[in-house]
Amino acid sequence: MKAWRVALAGGVALAVAMGIGRFAFTPLLPMMLADGVIDLRAASWLASANYFGYLLGAVLCTLQPWIWRQLGNPPPLRGPAWVRGGLAATCVLTLGMAAHLPAAWPALRFAAGVASAVVFVYTSGWCLSQLARMGVPAMGALIYTGPGGGIVISGLAASSMVALGGSAATGWLIFGVLAAALTALVWPVFDPNAAAPPAAAPPAAAATGDKHGNLEIAMLTLAYGLAGFGYIITATFLPVIARQALPGSAWLDMFWPLFGVGVIAGALIASRLRVAVDLRWMLVGCYVIQSLGVAASLVSPSLAGFAIGSLLLGLPFTAITFYGMQEVRRLRPAQAPSYMGLLTAMYGVGQIAGPPLAAAMLARSATPGQGFTLSLEIAALALAVGALLYAAMVRLFPDQDR
Repeated sequence: MKAWRVALAGGVALAVAMGIGRFAFTPLLPMMLADGVIDLRAASWLASANYFGYLLGAVLCTLQPWIWRQLGNPPPLRGPAWVRGGLAATCVLTLGMAAHLPAAWPALRFAAGVASAVVFVYTSGWCLSQLARMGVPAMGALIYTGPGGGIVISGLAASSMVALGGSAATGWLIFGVLAAALTALVWPVFDPNAAAPPAAAPPAAAATGDKHGNLEIAMLTLAYGLAGFGYIITATFLPVIARQALPGSAWLDMFWPLFGVGVIAGALIASRLRVAVDLRWMLVGCYVIQSLGVAASLVSPSLAGFAIGSLLLGLPFTAITFYGMQEVRRLRPAQAPSYMGLLTAMYGVGQIAGPPLAAAMLARSATPGQGFTLSLEIAALALAVGALLYAAMVRLFPDQDR
């Protein structure tokens, strides 16, 4: 199998699981509010249900190898089989949101979160491993263009539906069909019975063993979780926040696709960079950029402020994931999939905390604008703290592997 096919399949899988399965809710939320089927408080809890599912899915991915070891059996399914199952579930659950069954929506969004985490963890682990064996590990960044592509497609489609007067239910139906079509395209690549390609060379980190201490992995995990908290309020409510600040603007529905463009651009840049410095310094830069993206609309609640903020929020989005997962492979080469699940779980914890915080700030503020402002200030601060954690790690734990 050719490397470009692996990278492309990984990108499409993440476009389905993340760009549609998780983030289609964001551009459809204004439509759901306009249809009167939900309010902001309920929307916050629906978002949290999805993020809690993402957390649980990541935890299950982390614990699954340990559970089977305790039972004395090998895992019954290989990574590609989990990817297939998660993609199929995403399609069904997205279609299910088209039904006017509000009581079932929290369960559907929760299950979609579980499926997203499963696809993310096993797609990342399998694709990065395949590309490393082929001798092209830098191509791994390309798979993280997938969420951005899904965000752009869902955002533009939702904008078109708003212009045509479509309903949110129609939007969910269209996205479910699109997810199914994309899943069919990559289904053959994720073949559980396919043989792995011959290794180009033994990875240097693999030969060293898991020699890094628990404090180092704990700090990495905490910092990665702060990224989940720092971006999620904007990523959940961006179209709603823009409508509060710029009522009547013709560009309101363009900020979310612009975020997706930033995600794609950031992943492409990360795939082309030949990094000669400690990856943790790259993560410091990514967190600072994303913090500035969150703060941009606060400093300048204008068309330019939201446009610049959307791009800055998106640019480091998947680069953070790519560099973070590379750090996991460096620190825990023998247990990389499990620790990727651990970081993904902590990211999920951060995401779960964001929407309820926004809901609490909205309830305690005189206007929605004031509530969102307080929430975004806290989010920007969290990202700054994450950047400081990585900088501290560089000083405390010099990278002896480079």
